[in-house]
Amino acid sequence: MFLSYIFQDWDANKGNLKGRLVMLLFRIAYPARLNTFFRIIWLPYLMFYKILVEWFMGIELPHWTKVGKNFFLGHGQALVINGCSVIGENCFFRHSTTLGNIRREDGSYTGSPIIGNNVELGSNVCIIGEVRVGNNVRIGAGSVVVKDIPDNCVAVGNPARVIRRLDQPVVPGEVHTNKQPQEV
Repeated sequence: MFLSYIFQDWDANKGNLKGRLVMLLFRIAYPARLNTFFRIIWLPYLMFYKILVEWFMGIELPHWTKVGKNFFLGHGQALVINGCSVIGENCFFRHSTTLGNIRREDGSYTGSPIIGNNVELGSNVCIIGEVRVGNNVRIGAGSVVVKDIPDNCVAVGNPARVIRRLDQPVVPGEVHTNKQPQEV
């Protein structure tokens, strides 16, 4: 049971040794989330995880983050994920991606992003604040997401806007740039 849990991202990261290693180490840290007893027992491992994954590999993926199965780390460099973020199943994150919250003027923080299932993020994507990204969403490289994105969409830009729905058929030869993008 525990073995199948810690290897749940193995096939998704086929050919990606760094992705396999990071996700294996991340899943091994799971018992520390269960209760204080396991957190104390797992403390040496959590220190090892933090030093190796965050400091040496440049990936901030706190062990308490909720991440669904089949998480793929493409080019795992400069990835920053707030520990309160929630990531669905079958997601693909590329390098230099940030999921974070916003510090308010009074010193409090907003909630963190919630990412649906089957979401693919291009490189340098920033998703900031209490934002929900729906299922089956593609977000283009360099996009800054500060508002919710519905299911089955492609979004790009700064600020990100929906440019196409994935649940509508694409007509060959049709030029999509004539349509006004939808602000999200």
